[in-house]
Amino acid sequence: MRTQIDFSPLYRSAVGFDRLVSLLDSAAATSQAPGWPPYNIERLAKADEAEGDSYRIEVAVAGFRPDQLSIEVKENVLTVSGKKDAEDTSRTYLHRGLAERSFERRFQLADHIRVTEAELANGLLTIDLTIEIPEAKKPKQIAIKSASPIVPQILEAAE
Repeated sequence: MRTQIDFSPLYRSAVGFDRLVSLLDSAAATSQAPGWPPYNIERLAKADEAEGDSYRIEVAVAGFRPDQLSIEVKENVLTVSGKKDAEDTSRTYLHRGLAERSFERRFQLADHIRVTEAELANGLLTIDLTIEIPEAKKPKQIAIKSASPIVPQILEAAE
């Protein structure tokens, strides 16, 4: 049995966190989603930095051709989908263990994440992502000015 969490009290006391609460809602809903196709999410760290600034998603899409796959980013949601052609009824299977069905997998992206590249090789769809923080959002060093000229006069008098 699964307990549904009510986030409505957060809406009453917090302003501007609507997106965070909707992320929590969607995370609770997608935890029940099927696990197909399987995927990995990897953080790629640069050698000279403690934290990475890029990520890689690998999705197992064996049996799909590049023209059957679609990658779309809209409003911080990365959607990977695969559409199989009509099933070939001329073949008779004794055992059918390969899941050759259409799928759609969604990934919620943080702000300033951009998809840089996608490649299909050996049944793995690899999607590279990077964080691109705009200059306006990067930390800036602020110079501190002295507000009063009294400090230099006191130092000169002490000498």
